[in-house]
Amino acid sequence: MTKLHTPKTYAFIDSQNLNLAICDLGWRLDFKKFRVFLREKYGVEKAFLFLGFVKENKNLYESLRRDGYELIFKPTLEQNGKIKGNCDAELVLHCAKIEFDNFEKAILVSGDGDFHCLVKFLVSENKLLKIGIPSRKKFSSLLRGFRTPYFFYVSDLRKILEHKKR
Repeated sequence: MTKLHTPKTYAFIDSQNLNLAICDLGWRLDFKKFRVFLREKYGVEKAFLFLGFVKENKNLYESLRRDGYELIFKPTLEQNGKIKGNCDAELVLHCAKIEFDNFEKAILVSGDGDFHCLVKFLVSENKLLKIGIPSRKKFSSLLRGFRTPYFFYVSDLRKILEHKKR
């Protein structure tokens, strides 16, 4: 019997876009469950989580590492009392250059239209597996042209991915 080839799949996750979109829907994502979902559903070997670095979040970062994420940080700035750490450039660089030769298929998790060019590039290279849109209700119209067959909606997975209080 011939074994089916499972492509080497990496996930590139815009953590700010994912987290804010889910919080706007009134629930919290359980990142550990999300990592298990990515592994079991799509065979994701490596999941890169892109986020701004805040030294007070050291325990959170350790927890995310234990859950199986590789963390890619960007320094943050404080502006008008808000912490800014946009990681879009880091995500594109890691996916399209640094890790590009190491995976066969990629999953991008973001609803941000700034990634339109990356999605187009991955499609042209036959390397895009899925786009995980955080919220079915709110995401960039620049990504809507890629809807079929690429999308899955994290918001539709609330029953299995919601963080339950202990």
